[in-house]
Amino acid sequence: MGRIARGAILIAIGIIIGTLVQPLVSEDTVYNQIKKISFVLNTALKNYVEDVDTQKLTEAAIKGMLEELDVHSVYIPPEQMKKVKEDFQGSFDGIGVEFDILNDTITIVSPIPGGPSEALGIMSGDKIVKIDGEDVIGISREEVPKKLKGPKGTIVEVDIKRAAERELLHYTIKRDKIPINSIETSFIIENTNIGFIHINRFSETTHDEFAEAIRNLNTKGLKSLILDLRGNPGGFLNQAFMLADEFIPTGNKIVYTKGRRPQFDEVYTSNPGGMFEKMPLIVLIDAGSASASEIVSGAIQDLDRGLILGVTSYGKGLVQRQFGFENDDGSAFRLTISKYYTPSGRCIQRPYKNKEEYRDLVGRLDLEEGSNIEHSLDKLKEVIKKEKKDIAIDDNQIIISYPHEGKKKKQESDTLPIYRTKKGRLVLGGGGITPDYVMKYDTITKLSRNLLAKNCFYEFDEQFMSGKGNSLRHQYKQNFNEFFADYSISDQMVGEFKKFAKDKSVEWNEEQYEKDKRYIKMMIKANVARSIWDRSKLLQVYYSDDSMVRKALDLFPEAEKIAGLK
Repeated sequence: MGRIARGAILIAIGIIIGTLVQPLVSEDTVYNQIKKISFVLNTALKNYVEDVDTQKLTEAAIKGMLEELDVHSVYIPPEQMKKVKEDFQGSFDGIGVEFDILNDTITIVSPIPGGPSEALGIMSGDKIVKIDGEDVIGISREEVPKKLKGPKGTIVEVDIKRAAERELLHYTIKRDKIPINSIETSFIIENTNIGFIHINRFSETTHDEFAEAIRNLNTKGLKSLILDLRGNPGGFLNQAFMLADEFIPTGNKIVYTKGRRPQFDEVYTSNPGGMFEKMPLIVLIDAGSASASEIVSGAIQDLDRGLILGVTSYGKGLVQRQFGFENDDGSAFRLTISKYYTPSGRCIQRPYKNKEEYRDLVGRLDLEEGSNIEHSLDKLKEVIKKEKKDIAIDDNQIIISYPHEGKKKKQESDTLPIYRTKKGRLVLGGGGITPDYVMKYDTITKLSRNLLAKNCFYEFDEQFMSGKGNSLRHQYKQNFNEFFADYSISDQMVGEFKKFAKDKSVEWNEEQYEKDKRYIKMMIKANVARSIWDRSKLLQVYYSDDSMVRKALDLFPEAEKIAGLK
């Protein structure tokens, strides 16, 4: 999304567009275009056969205008805008719980650490049956936040059914500011001095969260770091810069932007005092790593500061600015104002004229698994030939052609400029960030996919922990490390899980179970961890068994070599 700036436009969208482009328009003035829109709206209002919702028509017109631009210039309605603000401001006002609806009942997945619900002792598995005296059995998922969220300092009364308790538990909860963390988990990998930090987006608080996580890991002996940006869609450009700046030596260009108008041109250069300029670093990316995530991984790669592991990133090199409306109805729109460039000068934006293909990730350079540290053109040639495409290479660019069947159809092609990292390794513009070591996700069988689709892992855990598993809470609550090292899923528990899954209409395939046994046991254990602690501990169990994380542990010698640390 790039750097977000709130601003009010003068009167209507037409005026801001007019302000930006009027100097370039000749006879067909912006004023005449505004008159056309106004004429259609007024004519429809007066003459259409049915009553006209002018707000709906206006929003449709705005969406239509932005649709003619790029895929990332969009209108954001008021309800959606509330969620956007919460996500990127990093907090909301409420009682502080993650919830799900199970059997028509609000079920607490986990209280959010530091929130009022956790302070009152509300637990994972608790079921909210009344809110402010009103029965809420059967409430829709969308209605729950409307009842539980509210201004800081206001009161909400809830009645909770807890397993093994005969009577309902009544809580008076004072709503408070609840953090939405962009860092969901950070930990030292067992039996190493290697830290792991997963960042799910770049919000206003990301750099502060990162600094706090690092301080905590330093007390536990941190020497090297795996920075996980997989699935991170981006966010604030300045937060991406500040994060990258912690790893980049002074005086290096980290990212710069260029727009049609000079005021949108910015250069971000690394400052003195980065905390981890000499720390061995591996960054994990995938097809969901976009925008600000690609700024960080692109800078690390171009400046030969660490190793990039995973699959090719999303390929978004456009920067948006967010504009509000003068009437302040809560809606806004984002407009692409510039492109960003990595230190080597490349823009990694994929072609987006065909928006459906763009959304389907067409145009990413998805290479075969294995080392790609030198980014050899021979590796790229092999992949392109397998896809039956033609390739032409000179000193400055690669041209990939897509032959059409039939002689009359014009041949299409993509041009990928060639750039060099600080130490001379080849990297490409367009098509996303291609990793230094390509590794794809492990595949799971149809059995595991069905278990996930039917929410079996969470629902089984909720049932298990309300019964015989409740003793685990008392046994391990004060010692996660002991739980992580010693607790294992028994064959008896797998048998109970198998019966539960069958009752949920999952067809159990023993051959597929044997292939996925490690994954299924890990998921059961991870959900037990969430019940005893919170989501961060679930993720610690999950990522510690992640094949990419395990591979990263073996690749630190290469990461140190790239960065000149050995």
